[in-house]
Amino acid sequence: MRKIYIGADSAGFRLKEEIKAHLSDTGYEVIDFGTDSEESCHYPVFARRVCEAVQTDGNSFGILVCGTGIGMSMCANKHKGIRAALCSDTFSAKMTRRHNDANVLCLGARVIGSCLATDIVDIFLENEFEGGRHKTRVDMMNEIENEG
Repeated sequence: MRKIYIGADSAGFRLKEEIKAHLSDTGYEVIDFGTDSEESCHYPVFARRVCEAVQTDGNSFGILVCGTGIGMSMCANKHKGIRAALCSDTFSAKMTRRHNDANVLCLGARVIGSCLATDIVDIFLENEFEGGRHKTRVDMMNEIENEG
């Protein structure tokens, strides 16, 4: 099984803990980059830690949680080679893996509940990139990234 790197800010702390327990119970190796409480903190710190781990370990996934998931996804997508997707439903989680080869899942703790969040996580991790015409599009995204 792939390693899952996970991180959250204070707004996402509780949901991160629930997802971490769910993944551990499912047999994944989960590496937690914090935060470790609901004390106010800055989400870019945790996005960076998770994304750097995913960059280093190319056969892994990251999960980031904040209040809406928006800040985490914006920070994550600043990192080269990271294709982060904010998902609030299972269909988006499935399709971002199949068509976009997303390697970081972002979730909003104030947007979705824990049951939906674990369903989204499961769907994200169970699906594989389809390649084909989608690989051409991912390659085009990589070209844009490399031009900047």
